Amino acid sequence: MSALKAVPTNVITGFLGVGKSTAILKLLKQKPEHERWAVLVNEFGEVGVDGALLSAKQTEASDLFIREVPGGCMCCASGLPMQIALNMLLARAKPHRLLIEPTGLGHPKEVLSVLAAEHYREVLDLRATITLVDARKVHDKRYTDHPIFKQQLEIADVIIANKTDQYGKEDLPALLDFLDNTIDLNGKAIFPVSHGALKLDWLTTQGTRHHQQHHHDEKDVASLPKTHEIPSTGYLSIDNEGEGFYSRGWIFTPEWVFDADKIYSLLLGVNAERIKGVFITDQGVNAYNKADNILTKTELDDSMDSRIECISADRHALSALDDALLDCVQTR
Repeated sequence: MSALKAVPTNVITGFLGVGKSTAILKLLKQKPEHERWAVLVNEFGEVGVDGALLSAKQTEASDLFIREVPGGCMCCASGLPMQIALNMLLARAKPHRLLIEPTGLGHPKEVLSVLAAEHYREVLDLRATITLVDARKVHDKRYTDHPIFKQQLEIADVIIANKTDQYGKEDLPALLDFLDNTIDLNGKAIFPVSHGALKLDWLTTQGTRHHQQHHHDEKDVASLPKTHEIPSTGYLSIDNEGEGFYSRGWIFTPEWVFDADKIYSLLLGVNAERIKGVFITDQGVNAYNKADNILTKTELDDSMDSRIECISADRHALSALDDALLDCVQTR
């Protein structure tokens, strides 16, 4: 840590399902060959899927280092889970650039406050905070009235209107009108993009140091990152809740092989705001991603196990998934 000086650091935030992980993958493809990059990922759910997806695309051999903080807002408990994970990542990677992806339900002002603390002031050089937003959501009060949705836009130096390929003609003007009436746009750059296509140059803007604190209820306090052991049953499930949403995650033993067609059909019918999963199937290793009721499947080279995280505003929507997922197991 003492040898590191002014590591360019960007926070990339945005609400559930807006495409943060896809955007980071697009940035990683633009990484200069001579640079080492580090990515700190925070997930609302407990099992952690984003790290597996990013690791499947890039390896430490290509000078990319990834660390996860699962289980809610990583800045809670005085930022302890975040600081531990961040310190370990910095010491291991000694990066030329650091990207931080808070959970879509996290508190980005507090994350920035932790990064601007005295013990990181010489180590980190806070650059542009980038907030991704789906313009279609400004028609939905569940988003526009949510304090986290607003906070993500308030703290942004650069606002990315993502998924423009899916917009109607009124969506982008509605977003611009919402921003103009809701937050101070002074100095904020706004770029419309599709498929998370961020440009490397957008990272270089000097960021604003934020020090505003917030308080959490006891149930919101994140614990230290855990190492989950799969019991003899072959799987485990873990629940979390906060900010009006509920998550359930599952981790399955790598010996289990799932029926790819059954998994796809099951996930199509799940009522959830967000689904991310990686499964070892009879058709290879597949990653599944569902947002806005659109399910996509991507082939991966490998995975250490099968795991999935579902986030829903309806607690009961996830209650029957244990048996449904087990019905998709082809071989054990």
